[in-house]
Amino acid sequence: MANSKKTEEVFKRFSEIGIIPVVVLEDAADAEPLGRALVNGGLPAAEVTFRTSAAEESIRIMAEKFPDMVVGAGTVLTKENVDKAVNAGARFIVSPGLDPEIVEYCLEKDIPVCPGTQSPSEMIKCIDMGLDHVKFFPAEPSGGLKMIKSITAALTTLKVMPTGGINADNVREYLQDEKIFCAGGSWMVKGDLIKAGKFDVIEQKCREAAEIVKSVRK
Repeated sequence: MANSKKTEEVFKRFSEIGIIPVVVLEDAADAEPLGRALVNGGLPAAEVTFRTSAAEESIRIMAEKFPDMVVGAGTVLTKENVDKAVNAGARFIVSPGLDPEIVEYCLEKDIPVCPGTQSPSEMIKCIDMGLDHVKFFPAEPSGGLKMIKSITAALTTLKVMPTGGINADNVREYLQDEKIFCAGGSWMVKGDLIKAGKFDVIEQKCREAAEIVKSVRK
């Protein structure tokens, strides 16, 4: 199954942006200033984790206020949450693990989906379903870049988004590998910074992360 145009566009943007901020929002009132900080900082994307009551409204606000941003939902565990996220304006779905039912549901509805994987078996299952972009989660505890290189040496069509344990110190090494189309990280959007309203600090951390991407992908 070939990727749809919509899926190709989303993952192309992921690759261009390089680092996708993984965001936990407890209060939807923080969505607009956070979105502005991400855009101004050079990382115009957000994987808003769907494990808080503010997630749905936060996605709606970001999608409306920043139409050029690539906003999506993470930690999606049910088809109902897929629908809620997409209706709110999510342009992609990410899950922590591989749930074939959710993947098939997204594919049927032409929703870009990036399921979490850890093993060759899970990645092969994704390829069988027509996917060529997967999340590797949790990346660092699961063997990190060394593990990704080992698996993708056999699964040559696969592109990987490592998430979990990625930070400013190790992201450069990940991005330098051709199998990594982007990395997911939360170090620039920590919950305590959001709660404290330190969006200027978040913007600066995003700017520093964006500079790492530029230096790797000249």
